[in-house]
Amino acid sequence: MTGKQPPEKADPLVDAADRRSQRHRRWLEEGETSVARRLAQIGVLGWIIVIPMLAGLFVGRLVDGALHTGIFWTAPLLLVGLALGCWSAWKWVKGA
Repeated sequence: MTGKQPPEKADPLVDAADRRSQRHRRWLEEGETSVARRLAQIGVLGWIIVIPMLAGLFVGRLVDGALHTGIFWTAPLLLVGLALGCWSAWKWVKGA
């Protein structure tokens, strides 16, 4: 053993309190978010989910049309687009 101790991890409760304090200070500086901004965020959130789904649908239809496979590729690519859209929306909400 070299005698080195791993750095201690910060207490999760202290981290949560710091984040809450920062959010509160930012709210005091910026004020309440307007209704129009909230509606715009909801609209953006919808498009973040819908656009990858439509891309998966489009690519799936192209592949199925070229290979004459019915909806063999359309359905899975639509679901992949949905998963990607939901993941992107989650990341956007967590960052906002």
